[in-house]
Amino acid sequence: MVKIRYIAAACAMVAAGAAHAQSSVTLFGLIDTGIVYQNNARVTPGSATSPGASSWSMQSGNIFTSRWGLRGTEDLGGGLSAVFWLENGFNVDNGTLKNGGDLFGRQAWVGLHSNQYGTVTLGRQYDFMVDFVAPMSATGSGFGGNLASHVFDNDNLNNDMRLNNSIKFSSVSYDGIKVGAMYAFSGEAGNFSNNGAYSLGASYAYGPFKLGAAYLQINRTAQPDLANATGAVSTGDGDELTTGGSQQIFGAGAQYSFGASTIGAVWTHSVTYNITGVFQDGSTSTGALAGESMKFDNFELNGRYFVRPDFSLGASYTYTTGQFSGASKGFTSASPHWNQIMAQADYFLSPRTDIYIEGVYQKVSGGNGNGAFDASIFTLDPAAGDEQVAVAIGMKHRF
Repeated sequence: MVKIRYIAAACAMVAAGAAHAQSSVTLFGLIDTGIVYQNNARVTPGSATSPGASSWSMQSGNIFTSRWGLRGTEDLGGGLSAVFWLENGFNVDNGTLKNGGDLFGRQAWVGLHSNQYGTVTLGRQYDFMVDFVAPMSATGSGFGGNLASHVFDNDNLNNDMRLNNSIKFSSVSYDGIKVGAMYAFSGEAGNFSNNGAYSLGASYAYGPFKLGAAYLQINRTAQPDLANATGAVSTGDGDELTTGGSQQIFGAGAQYSFGASTIGAVWTHSVTYNITGVFQDGSTSTGALAGESMKFDNFELNGRYFVRPDFSLGASYTYTTGQFSGASKGFTSASPHWNQIMAQADYFLSPRTDIYIEGVYQKVSGGNGNGAFDASIFTLDPAAGDEQVAVAIGMKHRF
């Protein structure tokens, strides 16, 4: 009887070990912070008439937003797995939460993955501009990260915006081709389309070449008293890139790799109708722009070269044209355009830890005196004028 008991216990341990081997939960994260210098920063943030001065500060997330999270998978058999992802963003400098204090404000989703077809997930997720176009860019998931973002992150390549209440399908690769589609519910009774959204995308990889294209549509009313704050795009946690009416974003990119080095090109277009505000200085301020529409076209060239396996040099140039129609609401219409240059040197102390220096120069013209069109680099203090330089020296560590 004793022997049988021992054998049963051993079998139970083996079974538990086998079950554990078929599922996993991983703690992951990244910490990025450094010292930032910028010239011509507004002495009074939020005031378009403020004088400018040089500024030194410690900034979290100069290249990649600091984050930690949990991801996991469970093998269900037959090539099917349950998957989940919970990801939190935080500020290293003072320990506060990002995304308006949301616990898992970066991502929160659960779903099923099929080895044959792809993955279906439900929750708070990125759209396909982030998945398929951003990897071709220097910003977002690219080597230049946050500081290299296109003005106001108007095309979401820097993934400042997520879609709540979304269901998303991403296919496996079929001869190098991947496709995806998603829909985000408004959640509002009696008004199915008020702050709902959908996104489509595709990518193709052949040897060292990669191509990607995507489309994002956000449907919402321009009437403030009817705004749906808890719909597809949150209005209470700083996730919205613009305020106002409906928004469209689409674009395409290409990349060529040689070894670990890359060169890339990206074009994106975005428009917000009945606009009232843009993402600037780390938040979406209303009243800065009030007009019939605001349109952007971004043209970017980028490249990164590994001088040695542990040392890389990178650069990007982005030309952005804008068209603001504001006369109907008492604002002066304008056709601003931005020239932005980014340069970076990155040295890897180990596969998980590196130190970097990155500089950005931005020049704006054609703003017709509207302070919203002063130079503005990522979430740093906007310039008191049409020109600004920012330089960051920092460190990143992954775990």
